[in-house]
Amino acid sequence: MWFFRRKGPSGFSSSSTAEEVTQGIDATGLTAIVTGASSGIGTETTRVLALRGAHVIMGVRNMAAGKDVKDAIVKEIPTAKIDAMELDLSSLSSVRKFASDYKSAGHPLNILINNAGIMATPFLLSKDKIELQFATNHIGHFLLTNLLLDTMKKTARSSSKEGRIVNISSEAHRYAYHEGIRFDRINDPSGYSSWPAYGQSKLANILHAKELSKQLKEDGANITANALHPGVILTNLFRHNIVINGLVNVLGRVVLKNVQQGAATTCYVALHPQAKGVSGEYFSDSNISKPRPQAEDELLAKKLWDFSKDLTK
Repeated sequence: MWFFRRKGPSGFSSSSTAEEVTQGIDATGLTAIVTGASSGIGTETTRVLALRGAHVIMGVRNMAAGKDVKDAIVKEIPTAKIDAMELDLSSLSSVRKFASDYKSAGHPLNILINNAGIMATPFLLSKDKIELQFATNHIGHFLLTNLLLDTMKKTARSSSKEGRIVNISSEAHRYAYHEGIRFDRINDPSGYSSWPAYGQSKLANILHAKELSKQLKEDGANITANALHPGVILTNLFRHNIVINGLVNVLGRVVLKNVQQGAATTCYVALHPQAKGVSGEYFSDSNISKPRPQAEDELLAKKLWDFSKDLTK
């Protein structure tokens, strides 16, 4: 049971499910990418988008797991249009290959859901020598979004339908390092702390959406970009912390959201008519929320953008 049920201005609350927030919405003709779709809220997001008629391309590291998810959803929803493509967000070469293959296939793209993530890992470097949480949670999605942006713009123009980019962030962004983004110490193991590093990557997700939204508006593109907190959800993200994992197993079913509730805000921002034209915002419990002040710092957002571009050259 989820305790905090008060509805916000949208009419939805923390206990609302992904199916509830998309009830009556027809997504037929829309094409969506969901990263990290082979487990947790990524799987539920894929299922509900497909249920509403969207063609969903799952970006997954493990193609066997992706096939299992696809088969399970199609068994439940025989009309579901789902494909799986290999994507490792911690590898820039994998991101580039995914984007190249996607464009070569000629798919349109209406909705990009940057969902994949890792949480509170020990200090590790990615294949590209970038701290792993920052690489996976932010840099990979930053590059993926940039590589697919022209496709989204073309789709928005040809379909006359608003494109939507959705970054899955977290309330953990409030517990990032004091300075927010450690531009000069991203790869410094000596000052590394797993939870502030996770918060840093989640703060980056919000700042990315903020700067991207600004650029899209300046460009006149019919595309929105927003970030969101899905809620604290009973998933395997906690696996790297033994103590917290133990608490989650004991208390999780009482105080945490289930996956159906956890995917609600993502599906709301991706599909709901109330979110039309809303861009550069931070959502929680299917309502607009207010992040920490650093997440609204336009200069910090632009600095992160330039820093990320340099890392992805």
